[in-house]
Amino acid sequence: MTKQYETVIGLEVHVELATKTKIFCGCSTAFGGAPNTHTCPVCTGMPGSLPVLNKQVVEYALAVGLATNCGINQYCKFDRKNYFYPDNPQNYQISQLYLPICHDGWVEIETAAGTKKIGIHEIHMEEDAGKLIHDEWEDCSLVDYNRSGVPLIEIVSEPDMRSADEVIAYLEKLRLIIQYLGASDCKLQEGSMRADVNLSVREVGASQFGTRTEMKNLNSFKAIARAIEGERKRQIELLEEGKKVIQETRRWDDNKESSHAMRSKEDAQDYRYFPDPDLTPVVISNEWLQAVRDRQPELRTEKLARYQAEFQLPRYDAEILTGSKHLADIFEATVALCGRPKEVSNWLMVEAMRLLKEKEQDPEDLSFSPENLAKLIGMVEKNTINRTVAKTVFEEIFANDADPEKYVAEKGLAMVSDEGALRRAVEEVIAANPQSVEDYKNGKQKAMGFLVGQTMRAMKGKADPAKVNQIVRELLAEA
Repeated sequence: MTKQYETVIGLEVHVELATKTKIFCGCSTAFGGAPNTHTCPVCTGMPGSLPVLNKQVVEYALAVGLATNCGINQYCKFDRKNYFYPDNPQNYQISQLYLPICHDGWVEIETAAGTKKIGIHEIHMEEDAGKLIHDEWEDCSLVDYNRSGVPLIEIVSEPDMRSADEVIAYLEKLRLIIQYLGASDCKLQEGSMRADVNLSVREVGASQFGTRTEMKNLNSFKAIARAIEGERKRQIELLEEGKKVIQETRRWDDNKESSHAMRSKEDAQDYRYFPDPDLTPVVISNEWLQAVRDRQPELRTEKLARYQAEFQLPRYDAEILTGSKHLADIFEATVALCGRPKEVSNWLMVEAMRLLKEKEQDPEDLSFSPENLAKLIGMVEKNTINRTVAKTVFEEIFANDADPEKYVAEKGLAMVSDEGALRRAVEEVIAANPQSVEDYKNGKQKAMGFLVGQTMRAMKGKADPAKVNQIVRELLAEA
């Protein structure tokens, strides 16, 4: 009988916080600066330089902890994690081992079998390392310390996930919570959200966990799903062959869809952790904690319920709109201006999503103003332009945040409602298509649609469709 295996997965999720400056110095955290331009003696580990904690880092960590149902250590401190690596300028990383700021939380995810709680063991604050850039032409590695000292929180889950689908659902949930809090943009492609996967397999029914490996270098949800499937198969094959799984850190190569061993897995004692002597403990008063709690925004779950109740939107619409904090913000601001929630929802869900897909962009990339979308909706409502023209105008709003009123005036796109002009256009179309007139008389309703379409084309899409339909019907009745 073939053995059945269960996959056990826990995640370490690193999130770069959206502070303007680094965790222990005043250097910029902006992404994409020239190498080593966002640096100073503190974040490059110069002897004698002293760290000073950024208060905003603590507040973001508290906000994420509260939103993920964590307990808060109101007395917490920083520790030194000692290891030598070229991108680690001090030869230690300032982190939190013994007293992390948040502990014992959970988030709820939706799975095929219903809702499931994923435990969060802890959330701790730490600094990021620099970045090694491997130059294959020169056969050397260069170090960029711009990222060194960028504030991170590390969210350590319990080993509660059993499949790639559950892992992706958990990451999506975390990402939305953190984006709604404004604590990070969570862009995997820029490294502001990174996940290390701890995975083991065991026979179904076994109580003991198997030997776990940790996989690094995962910068997309697709890569994470592929890495989980690849490592699961690798471990099962080893066990089936009677071999042991070695506890180690592995690097996933998404191009080759395989992983290779990087190093044996270290335990805490290998890092010689000790309390950082340059940083005082962090004492979080009840008043400070309450102030952070009072500032917590409406998160996705509450927003989802409110959109259905307040705006009478179907659940499907509400799920799409709240699936991105930025999209939800545009929706709410536009509705506040024009008071047409379903109409705003339709433009965002149909036209905006279509253009995002065509351009391979995310909702976070939307850059048009709610004012211009609200103006466009008003112009359609007042019959200034018809829907066909409105779609063309929306493309211009999407691309360049164009003012629809000015754009319509400049391009001469306003709807033609003049009955005389429309009647002349319809008469010409009917005269040019005697066969369609004959077909209509013989009961073919599609012929009328054809004549309406030809009239709209002749009017370059600017005619009032309702009036064109009315005139075509009248003239066909007379023909």
